[in-house]
Amino acid sequence: MKLTLILGPMKSGKSFELINYFAPLKYTKQNFALFHPASNVRDEQINSRNGVYIESVKIQTIKNLIDGDYSIIGIDEIHMFPESEAEFIEQLLKKGTEIIISGLDMDHAGRLFPIVQKLMEMGPAEIKMKKAVCELCQDHNATYTQVLYNNEPIAKNLPPSIPDDGTFTYKPVCRKCFIK
Repeated sequence: MKLTLILGPMKSGKSFELINYFAPLKYTKQNFALFHPASNVRDEQINSRNGVYIESVKIQTIKNLIDGDYSIIGIDEIHMFPESEAEFIEQLLKKGTEIIISGLDMDHAGRLFPIVQKLMEMGPAEIKMKKAVCELCQDHNATYTQVLYNNEPIAKNLPPSIPDDGTFTYKPVCRKCFIK
């Protein structure tokens, strides 16, 4: 049972790294599958912002994967799932399934997403923390995702997971430029 987490802010290459891991598997005999949340209204497959994509299946709940016969599972946009879904990841790991997960680590207020905290508590074999270029000062040390509404930063009175439906915009920012 191996759990790998690929975490960081927007535009840090998380999905790209997940795609790079899975793309060669189609030439193997591994029984693998890729998933992302049905609440991800922006994409029909797993897309990297650099134009690379890989086919995946949208799911409402990770629970539906437990009866599958996968040796390796990839899940993108983990932060869009509720904290309660972590128990199904634990069940998959106990079955011996290797799981590679990518997503934002922190919400708009700079707090760990509850599901990410639960996954970290499972003792992953590897955690890859990604950084992006800060869109304000252009340093390559952005670790936060700033949420904006009409170009104004918002850090309060929002649910932890905000749908990417065009209402809000998102920018990777460094600690110095992040507004709480």
